[in-house]
Order: sequence, then C-alpha cells, then structure tokens
Amino acid sequence: MNRPKFSPDALKLDAEAVSSKIEESIRSQVLGELRRRGAVVGLSGGIDSSVVGALCARALGKEKVFGIFMPERHSSDDALRLGAELATAFGIPAATEDIAPALAALGCYERQHEAIRMVLPEFGDGWRFKLTIPSILDSDRLNVTYLTVQTPSGESRRVRLSHQAYLQIVAATNFKQRVRTMSAYYHADRLNFAVAGTPNRLEYDQGFFVKGGDGLADFKPIAHLYKTQVYALAAHIGVPEEIRKRPPTTDTFSLPQGQDEFYFALPYDKMDLCLLGFNQEAPAEEVAEHIGLTADQVRRIYRDIEAKRRVANTSTARRCSLWSDQREATAGHDTGPGIPIAEAKVHRRFARAIVVLSPPDRPAFAVRSALSARPMSTFFGTSSLRAVASFCASGEGSLRRAHSIGSAISACP
Repeated sequence: MNRPKFSPDALKLDAEAVSSKIEESIRSQVLGELRRRGAVVGLSGGIDSSVVGALCARALGKEKVFGIFMPERHSSDDALRLGAELATAFGIPAATEDIAPALAALGCYERQHEAIRMVLPEFGDGWRFKLTIPSILDSDRLNVTYLTVQTPSGESRRVRLSHQAYLQIVAATNFKQRVRTMSAYYHADRLNFAVAGTPNRLEYDQGFFVKGGDGLADFKPIAHLYKTQVYALAAHIGVPEEIRKRPPTTDTFSLPQGQDEFYFALPYDKMDLCLLGFNQEAPAEEVAEHIGLTADQVRRIYRDIEAKRRVANTSTARRCSLWSDQREATAGHDTGPGIPIAEAKVHRRFARAIVVLSPPDRPAFAVRSALSARPMSTFFGTSSLRAVASFCASGEGSLRRAHSIGSAISACP
C-alpha cells in the first residue's frame, strides 16, 4: 500500500464543522460529565486563550463563561488590553486578578534574581532578562540554556546558565502559572464552573506547560488542534484581528520572547508541519520541501520532537499520546473535540499498567478492568481495548516496549 505524499493541506480544516463539534463537546463535558454550570477561562490576550474563550461563549452562552485577566510585573504591555478586547467582543463577564503581590510574597521575583546573580553578579534593579536556547538548524543542539539580559542603558549581554541557576529560574518562574491556576480554580469553585485549559496540540504534545499550572484544567477543547488550525478557527469564529496578528510569545520574562527562542525549534507554522510529518512518518525530504529547510535539518527537528515527547509523556498533566499518535498518524489531522482531564486519569492508569515490566496476566487484568470505564471505552473503542487485553494476555512482545502495544491498537478496526 502506497503512503500518500506529505502535504501541508492536511492541516486545512472545515472550520464550521470543527467549531460545531468542539462546541458540542464543551456542552457535553461541562454540563454533562463535569456537572458544572459554566466555564472559567484565563484570558492572556494570546490566540489560544482567545479561541477557547470564544468557543466557550458560543457553546455555553456568554453569561456562563467567566474570564480572568491575570497580569504580573513581567506581562507584556498589550496583554491586558487584548484580553479585554476579546471579552468585550464576545460579551464575556471578566475580572482582573493582579497576581504580582502574590508572586512577590512567594519570592518569585527575588528567587529569579538570586539565580541570575549566580552567573551575572552585577544583575540588579532596572535590568531585564529572558532565557533562550541555541538554534537546532546548524547542528544537534546541546541541552544548554542561555541567559540574555538588557542593562538599564540598553546594552545586551548573553551568558551560559549553570544547571543550578537554570533550575532555580525555571522553578521560580513556574510560580506564575501555578498562581494563575489557583486563581482560576477559586472563581470556578465559587461559581460552580469548570476550568478551561488552553494548550494547542503542539504545546500539549511537546510538554510546553507547567505541571500544576497551565497544564492543569478540567477540559482542554483545542488540545487536538495544531496551532495553524487554531489560527484558522480564530478567523472563522470572529476573534479580533489584532489578536490574530499578534506573534505568539511566552509572556513570561521581562524581555519579550518568542516560543521558538525558549522551547520550540522553529516558528509555529513550520513546527506544525514538522510535527505533522513526524506523526505521519513522512520522510524528512518531503517535509523539507515545504518549509525551506534541508532534510538533515528536518531530521534534527524530528529527533527533538521525539525527545520532548518522551519527557512530556511522563507528566501527570498530559494524556498518554501512545494511542492517539499511532492512530492519528494515518489521519492527516484530527478534528475531534479533545478530552476532559477526568478521562486522562484513566488513560494514565491504563498506560502504566501495560508498559511496566510485570507478568502478562497483570496488565491484561488492568486492561480488562478499564473496559468498564465509560470514558476509556468511548475514547479508544471497546473493540480496540479488548484486542489489547488479548494481546497482553498472550504475553507476546514481552511488554517491554510500549510501541508494541501501539502497533496492536493500530491494527484494531
């Protein structure tokens, strides 16, 4: 059987059909499975949170959505304004929670500065900074992070971070996402609402989130959409043009920073195509034709995707991608409505049971037990689960490699 040639057209979607499907899923998850009255969405002014906020308003009604703006010292100047513009456009009630005092009380900023002074003792008031990684295009990059600073006079410097300094900066910075999540859940609890997560597929797949922070939510309606598709959906549902034209940023450090500087190997449009090609097992040469890179460069990006996915798969905030990646790799793109986090708990239990080294009958027992869980059987299909249970019971493949289970699933009807 001949494999179709790789094409960026696989990322095109029927925006009306996809938005309708997601909206129906939001209603089903929030009002049905989660038994909540509405949804809380943190509105950052970025494309992802804007699309999630708009979809929730369309699905549930504007009065059943509550938006939160959560600025802090390092937020970009336009974040609050653009978040408010989205809320106004869709009639979403919203409130501002300035999280800077909480972060200061937790020592977030001081701990960041303390870590920076480990490698740059003169760093002080009025200085700005960000973290960057080397380009992957010239060679396989080392796992090294650099600190870029700007002095009060405007002079820029770049120094290599020690491992200790890097870990402390990241640990302190993660307070930001975690405090935002606590604020979101405060409002969700008082309103009996569910918290909406905002990661897109690229972030979700590659682990670009904070455990206990933006990785924590009750449902994630766009986690199955590539970033390119999120932009297409944004245009269809009427997200303001200024938000759609804003470049994706981390909005995390005091210096402006793109996601490709800090985490991803490329800008989102090219990264989407590389992830799509990786999922479809497309030859690097075919992907390279469409993004202006060499085949060797695409192969480096493939290795980077695989490495990040291995790390992301260990996170308790992310559903196991073992099954979806095997099955969706042949589908071009997925227009499913995403999954609630309650489902992910069952997925993780299931995943752990089948990848650990243990006698074949024990994971088979766990798989059969999972058959009775409605979210699991709904997502994978009961027939697929039974096939995997039989595979486990047979003892084939020794269960030492998770991909053997994935192969069994991909063979299921």
